[in-house]
Amino acid sequence: MTSVTRSPRSALYKSHPELILNLGSCLAVLAIVGIVSYLLARERDSVEQSAIRSSGNIVQLIESDILRNVELYDQSLKGLIWAVKHPELLSVQPSLRQQILFSQAISAPVRGDILWLDAKGDVVGDSTSVVPRQANFADTIPFKRHRDQPGLGLLISPPFKARLGDLDWCISFSRRISGSHGEFIGLAAGALRLSYFSRLFERLDIGDDSSINLLNTDGQLLARQPSRPQDPLIGTSFSERPNFKRILGERSGSFTARSSLGETQRMYTFARVADLPLIVLVVHSTDEVFQSWRRTAIVVSVATGVLCIGILWLTLLLGRELRRRHDAEQGLATLAATDSLTGLANRRRLDQVLRLEWARAQRNRKPLAVLMVDVDHFKAFNQRHGHAGGDHVLREVAKTIEHCIRRPADLAARYGGEEFQVVLPETELAGALLLAERIRASVESMPPFGADERSVTVSVGIGLHIPGTQHDLTRLLGDADEALYRAKANGRNRVEGPKA
Repeated sequence: MTSVTRSPRSALYKSHPELILNLGSCLAVLAIVGIVSYLLARERDSVEQSAIRSSGNIVQLIESDILRNVELYDQSLKGLIWAVKHPELLSVQPSLRQQILFSQAISAPVRGDILWLDAKGDVVGDSTSVVPRQANFADTIPFKRHRDQPGLGLLISPPFKARLGDLDWCISFSRRISGSHGEFIGLAAGALRLSYFSRLFERLDIGDDSSINLLNTDGQLLARQPSRPQDPLIGTSFSERPNFKRILGERSGSFTARSSLGETQRMYTFARVADLPLIVLVVHSTDEVFQSWRRTAIVVSVATGVLCIGILWLTLLLGRELRRRHDAEQGLATLAATDSLTGLANRRRLDQVLRLEWARAQRNRKPLAVLMVDVDHFKAFNQRHGHAGGDHVLREVAKTIEHCIRRPADLAARYGGEEFQVVLPETELAGALLLAERIRASVESMPPFGADERSVTVSVGIGLHIPGTQHDLTRLLGDADEALYRAKANGRNRVEGPKA
């Protein structure tokens, strides 16, 4: 006969189906939540990288424009210096001289003007007028630095308010004019309106709560768009702010940090303009960057939550149905293994336990005892009191036998009619005799039924399997049955053990 070995997983499922169902549902919910969380996190990273790329493109665009303007100013300054060092070009009429001295490409009002200053700081040439405007710039920082440092090259000044015209806030580009022996003979300087950058920034749509900024390496704000009343003014210094120190140290890149102005999370994308002391900075509000992602995340999270709740709810319903089914199956199994009259195990259950305990006794080499219990003179009792009385007595005897059994492994069953059987695993003859006598005495002490003068009694026969003998289960049951017949033959209401 082929035996089928059940896997531990199959056995676990059959014994705890609701536990397996709940565990599987929880794992499924965790998997769904994990996958959705991963996808949302990846989408957030994608949104962040897209914002960084967009900001980087803006920074590169502005950087290119600034470099182009600086190059134009520098060419104009170099052209002015070249003309100043050729006196023969300066002897022409004033209008032509102005054309020679100044580049028309740079003198547009949208940018600013270019001046030629002598060694005293007075205006000698003016890009906006044939007759130079009168002003002295000897007290300015660029003039002093060029005068004192011959090899300074192109110098970009901090922001300042223009002294000539209505240039408002400006920065200047200046170069030293040296004589044939290296002596200081003047300065070529060009002013650039900072409003030029504001107009440039206005054409770039970066969001309502974001800004484009131009700063110098000293941390001074040169331009900002959009510019709101509560925003920092031109010339405000950020040199001591932690974010600016990080920007100055890294030269270019992107990072997210808390703003020192509004205490909100901001995304900073920045770049140093070549080797110039200028920094382009694009600042995005993280709330604005992730606004659409948050809407998507809320919708997906709500949908996922509803789905997971639905799965758990259906699991609870299914688990309840499985529990009901399990209880029903257990009830049916109990009914199938229980004698309906006495409540003891029935013949079917008895046969299963006998085979199981016999196999265990053979395997473990342990003794096995079987008691056969028969109600004395039951047919006569049935004739006197009818079937109802007989059924009552059988139930009382069954209760008494079950009450006498103390060990969980012992089993009392109805064998048939008025006969009962008790299976005693790992029980020697002495223990079997003790229990059999307890059963006999307990039944005898039951009160008489109806008008009977004497109580009901039982006869008990004992069959015993001893390890090492060649007995089989049939022989064991036969020994118990034979002992029962001897008890009846010897006067009933007694216990008989196996033959020696």
